[in-house]
Amino acid sequence: MAGMAPYLNDPPAVDEVSSFDLLLKHGHQDLVQAVAFNSYGDRCATGSVDGKIRVFNRHKDGIWRHCDNWSAHGGEILELQWLPPTIYPNLLASLGIEGRFKLWAEDPSAAPGRRFSNATRGSSSQSNSRNTGPGANPNSSFGSMSGDPTTSNLGSGGNKPQAAFETRNARSPYRSFSMKHVDDTRHTYLALVSADGGLTVYENETPEDLADYSLLDELSVVPPPGVSPGPGTGRGPARGEETAFRVRFDPNAEVCYSALRAGVPGDALAVVVAAMDCVRIYRTRDVVQQTMGVATAGREFYLAAEIGAGVHRGLVRDVAWAPGNIRGFDLIATACQDGFVRVFRVETPLGGHQESEGRGWSVGEVRRHSRRSGGGGGAPAAAPADEDVGGSRRASTSAGASAELMQALPKSGIRAGFDQLRTSSERRSGGNTAQSQVRHIVTEMARLDSHRTPVWRVGFDDDGQILGSVGDEGKLMCYRQTPDGSWAKSAELGMMKMRMAAV
Repeated sequence: MAGMAPYLNDPPAVDEVSSFDLLLKHGHQDLVQAVAFNSYGDRCATGSVDGKIRVFNRHKDGIWRHCDNWSAHGGEILELQWLPPTIYPNLLASLGIEGRFKLWAEDPSAAPGRRFSNATRGSSSQSNSRNTGPGANPNSSFGSMSGDPTTSNLGSGGNKPQAAFETRNARSPYRSFSMKHVDDTRHTYLALVSADGGLTVYENETPEDLADYSLLDELSVVPPPGVSPGPGTGRGPARGEETAFRVRFDPNAEVCYSALRAGVPGDALAVVVAAMDCVRIYRTRDVVQQTMGVATAGREFYLAAEIGAGVHRGLVRDVAWAPGNIRGFDLIATACQDGFVRVFRVETPLGGHQESEGRGWSVGEVRRHSRRSGGGGGAPAAAPADEDVGGSRRASTSAGASAELMQALPKSGIRAGFDQLRTSSERRSGGNTAQSQVRHIVTEMARLDSHRTPVWRVGFDDDGQILGSVGDEGKLMCYRQTPDGSWAKSAELGMMKMRMAAV
């Protein structure tokens, strides 16, 4: 009987309240404002109010050990993000309260404690002095970025850490950023939103050169100063008013199949921007840009959908885009100052005769759509006269043909500038009737008030099945989607204050 297992009858009683073991003490001397894990979950970066970053690695024995720490910014660290491990070396991005965005590269050959803060590495520091406000020209060259004398010699003394890449906006400090890397094309995209509502997106085509970022597009996500916003279109920040801006890329590697069927290009980018009390979704479309009389193919962002003022009864502190768009639609969650966590469903339905005919997935349809979206490497081909574009049928009239002929003629620099300004205004207005724009519908799925205090952070897990949020009361709430499509609270984790000690 000695070899028999114990507890043959009833299992031992266990506590109903689950407990968690403390696996890691961050060791900061001040409050931790930002935390980021890498894709594998075995590396953690923490950013403190005092401007310091600490990196920890989880070893095979399950113990988290300190890897590096350094003074990254002169003040509070707002956000941290790891880039995918498919990029070598490992990269960590940070944004400080002073408005400087920095990219830190790891040196695997360095000793622990000097992996990211090695001051002997070469760096590239640039200052963005362009006007990102209303009326800015998205065709402006990235070459206008000049070296910043205040940071170009950072680390030359041998003691200060040196970032691999650094940029700032001379007009208004950056308040949020998001990065996305596409493994198929090896392109890296950086989106930055400033305190005046300017959204700037950069593109890097060579991951080996960390400083080779070119301007993709820039626009304003809030109405220009002095312009009264329309009903439900949101507003810009007033002087001395508290601001709230957040930007996030679509984390999915591919565009949702329903959006593809509706006409969104397969390589389209998408960002969601929380600006004050409004949330806006932008997608890219293929355009033909005129530069010195030469037509070149390019991409620009247009306003695809908007959650206007009145839905959120306060500042939107955070926004998250759910991974896993195989469900056929996209999910976006917001954390609002009014104490609610809201979940929205973003759909791209077929409209007009497009719905009756139904775009199929035959080889001919795919090839025709690829040619129309510029997939062959050249400029986008014009759609047939009787083909649906963006949900509206374009009539083949003599006036339309004349307009197309005028558009095809080379434009002077002044004419191209005026046309670009008009395009920027149309993008801010959010009209979905322009060519190559796809109709989006946003529906509120859930309004969760478990916190009953202002909510500061919200985020999805890697599968988009679990939603987490953190509020003023210091509790982490987890939500799951029920079979009927609504969201309900599934777990609650309370935080205990403890005395911080340096490691």
